[in-house]
Amino acid sequence: MSPLEFLAVMAETANKLDFQAHMNLISKQVSVYGVPDFEVITYDDWFNQCKHEFENKLLKKVSYHGLNVLAQTPERVMFKSIETVEGSDGSVNESGIEFIIQKEDDGQWRVAQERILPEDELDSDRRRGAL
Repeated sequence: MSPLEFLAVMAETANKLDFQAHMNLISKQVSVYGVPDFEVITYDDWFNQCKHEFENKLLKKVSYHGLNVLAQTPERVMFKSIETVEGSDGSVNESGIEFIIQKEDDGQWRVAQERILPEDELDSDRRRGAL
């Protein structure tokens, strides 16, 4: 699966509030870095946050734009993209994200690692035309 296809499915499952399908895109061993006030976010943290957001219909729209593939093997891809999350309350949050997705033993591609890019790195990537 290409990074673009993966991001399209990530957005689609979130936009449909399809909790099970969305969580099937997340590795049980996932680690998320760069979230303020958290050292690392685990699968359980992601599960609970999504469950809350989906059940309470807090998401209006999730989208991705920009793509920069940093490394790729047949089983693993590292890339950066920009995620925009529109809340049902009118809020809009845009973040640069570095993803590592991997093909797991069951053949499903899942997010293994995510890193929220610091603002200076995102600005640098944008200036260089990398995102």
